[in-house]
Amino acid sequence: MKMSDFNKLIKLRLTFLVTFSASISFIIAVKANTNATWGTLYSTTMWINWVKLVIGGFLVTSAANCFNEVIEVDTDKLMKRTMDRPMPAGRMATGQGLVLGLGMGILGTYLLGSLNILTGLLSVFSIVLYAFVYTPLKKKSPIAVFVGAIPGALPALIGYVAGQPHGRIDEIALILFGIQFVWQFVHFWAIAWVLDDDYKLAGFRLLPTGKRDLPSAVITFIFAIIMLPVSLLPTIYGYGGYYVGGVSLAMSLLFLYQAYGLLRTLDVPAARKLMFGSFYYLPVVQLMFLFDFIGK
Repeated sequence: MKMSDFNKLIKLRLTFLVTFSASISFIIAVKANTNATWGTLYSTTMWINWVKLVIGGFLVTSAANCFNEVIEVDTDKLMKRTMDRPMPAGRMATGQGLVLGLGMGILGTYLLGSLNILTGLLSVFSIVLYAFVYTPLKKKSPIAVFVGAIPGALPALIGYVAGQPHGRIDEIALILFGIQFVWQFVHFWAIAWVLDDDYKLAGFRLLPTGKRDLPSAVITFIFAIIMLPVSLLPTIYGYGGYYVGGVSLAMSLLFLYQAYGLLRTLDVPAARKLMFGSFYYLPVVQLMFLFDFIGK
């Protein structure tokens, strides 16, 4: 199999972003819960565990994407953006994709589970919810976006839980999950607006009303408004200072402005700007939370 085909199979850019999110949360967790046997930010043990998280997270995400493509192979043939993936293009059999997905899923879950049992369980839950609940639901109802936002935000939670010897979910974990969860909606709907014509070829209904209209733009704008206070939760609860608060506020206002552009014009170029804005928003906010938190 060519490397280009493998990259398309695992959705490399998406997998990289997911792994990045988990790795940031992991480092925040280590800083928040320094443990003599687990390691500090400057210990070999910590970085060995970080490598396990990155490799395990990459494999688990790749497996989920692989299962998604096995299930959607027939619909992927109908859409321009997916018809050149290895399975719909006929360069890989679905059986091969399934075996590869199972192998990556088992190895990835083993690595994550070796950090603590909750991390392993959350990774399995993420695969099941994304591949076997969200994927078939995409053809049935726009509620699929809500379901998909859960596994989409779980990497932040998984990374944080993995960064502790006895994985647990605390206030910081919920804040990290909450930021990524709310962000998912604007991100998903911006993409769905841009790709709506292609999605309709496969029977997918991902916009709030199922089509490009004013109510869909209004709902997207409302979630961009919600994103503003949610992004400030690290500062509000004292886990971050004015740096992360200021950057999060600026990024949220820009995000809101882009969502307003979609509300005002209801056109694809405005949705595309919002989509690209979402790509920058999350890593910038997460990195600032990390730098601010480490510096406290």
